[in-house]
Amino acid sequence: MDRTVRIIGAPMDYGANRRGVDMGPSAIRYAGLADGLERAGVEPIDDGDLSMPRAEERDPDADQPHGGNAKFLREIEDVCRRLCDRVAATRANGEFPLVLGGDHAVAIGSLTGSAREADLGAIWFDAHADLNTPETSPSGNVHGMPLAAVLGYGTFGETEWAPATGLDESSVAYVGLRSIDERERDLLEESELTAYTMSDIDQRGVSAVVEDALAVATDGTDGVHVSLDLDWLDPKTAPGVGTPVRGGVTYREAHAALETLSRRTEADEVLRSMDVVEVNPILDEANETATLAAELTASTFGKRIL
Repeated sequence: MDRTVRIIGAPMDYGANRRGVDMGPSAIRYAGLADGLERAGVEPIDDGDLSMPRAEERDPDADQPHGGNAKFLREIEDVCRRLCDRVAATRANGEFPLVLGGDHAVAIGSLTGSAREADLGAIWFDAHADLNTPETSPSGNVHGMPLAAVLGYGTFGETEWAPATGLDESSVAYVGLRSIDERERDLLEESELTAYTMSDIDQRGVSAVVEDALAVATDGTDGVHVSLDLDWLDPKTAPGVGTPVRGGVTYREAHAALETLSRRTEADEVLRSMDVVEVNPILDEANETATLAAELTASTFGKRIL
């Protein structure tokens, strides 16, 4: 084993609209994450979880941005700042940071940390665009805003902690998109973001789409961050998520996607970091979604049938 993967738990549920996702890191570990990584040929080191107050102990509206709505923004900033430093330190130590969420707002911390002193590309496996801002969000839930935050859209661009300075929108590719708000659609069409929807996967196959997404994310960058939201999969396959959307990828398509990613990147270690998010054990069935999260992570690092 010549590659070390440092597991960083971020049990944050401030950005979600349903409680329970804070137990995601524990559920993924319990599902055999470390054993799967070892079988994939990497050495896992568990860094434990970042500490954070319970959401019930905090006021979600205590630090609202001017002219917008973003719940628990003060708490999310604190967690993401600390996570950013942890991810950056892991990279500086020559190790691979694997962040376990928690809700998808943790990606603000994992991306800003990975993009520190590097030009970063990103592949976003998700049903949702995550491009809402405090000004456009219908709910104020920040787990629908992380990509907008790291790209500096809306009032996030006025902050010091949210934008990932080494990430450009032309180096970001969605895979499996299928649920977009109207304001997000307008922003997506005006941007240089690349979006491959479920229709693209239906027409061309998931492996071809992942190869194209990887080409986008590696063009002129130092490496790639992978953000894996389990609601990317069809809810029949991954029931334990807070915002399920019918029509997602199947079990085999998901493994094929991440196996393709592994085959195309393992020789030169293009992958810089990864987060696995939105596993909610309260909504799960027999830890099925957490088990799938652990399996897919192992596939990303090279675990295959043969």
